[in-house]
Amino acid sequence: MEYNFRLFLFLIFHRFDFLLSNDLDTLLPNYLVSRLKSKPLVYDSHEFYTGVPELVGRPAVQKIWTGIEKFIFPKLKYVITVNSSIAKLYTHLYGNEIAIVRNVPFKKVLPEVTKKEMNLPEGKKIILMQGAGINVDRGAEEIIEALRNLSSENFIFLIVGSGDVIFILKEMVAKYKMEDKVIFTGKVPMDQLIRYTVLADVGITMDKDTNVNYRYSLPNKLFDYIQCGIPVLASDLVEIRAIVEKYEIGEIVSNLEPSYLSKKMADFLNNESKLAGYKKNALKAAEELCWEKEKIKFEQLIANVIKA
Repeated sequence: MEYNFRLFLFLIFHRFDFLLSNDLDTLLPNYLVSRLKSKPLVYDSHEFYTGVPELVGRPAVQKIWTGIEKFIFPKLKYVITVNSSIAKLYTHLYGNEIAIVRNVPFKKVLPEVTKKEMNLPEGKKIILMQGAGINVDRGAEEIIEALRNLSSENFIFLIVGSGDVIFILKEMVAKYKMEDKVIFTGKVPMDQLIRYTVLADVGITMDKDTNVNYRYSLPNKLFDYIQCGIPVLASDLVEIRAIVEKYEIGEIVSNLEPSYLSKKMADFLNNESKLAGYKKNALKAAEELCWEKEKIKFEQLIANVIKA
């Protein structure tokens, strides 16, 4: 409430040509000021906001945000979201025409880097999970349970980033005496993240279908893996499956049961010819799945807003 009030005051006392509202928690003040000043508003929804886990578990708060969305959304002329599943869901709910602009990164210039430079053990395959939201229902706990069952010592689980389950994961690692198999780096700068990623043998994205937002998610880390040319092992979510299968950059797991994951990861990591093919395909996909190409749709939409 405080943020929305302060944002309203900021906008009402500043000059602008149009407004770009990022996600539902900024929409109300942007909408009110756009009406008061008769300026166009673009709503950029990065996810299905009312379906995020932080609201699903708080029905009273969720009801407030849903009410704000129902009040404003049907009145919006320009709406952007990140994938076709969320666009279809919003269109079904409110009837708006939704533009799709995926949240893909800039094309990467891949650095020359060695495991020694990054303090990673030589001769071991790297299973990478990265992100600023390594949270509940992202599959990290199941990965550790699965790796515990692998007989091979020829791997490292590298967790780069932060989230609300990191403490739990560290407890699991200590309990199972897996300190030699799991490395936590915490948050790192983007250039360092890229250096870790290019050294990985597989990138993991294991979000669970526990809520609408996760069901239709298209995580940033998937595109980071693609830009760095590493194969992907992913949970079976509709938008992720579409990318993985279209570009043939990895494989989809059917479930997150640890014994199944153990076998799946072992088969995946030990098939050198498949890994080489997935890597080649990922580098090819990186030429298309980059902001330099995706931004064209965004720039055209903004040009249409300015002309209107």
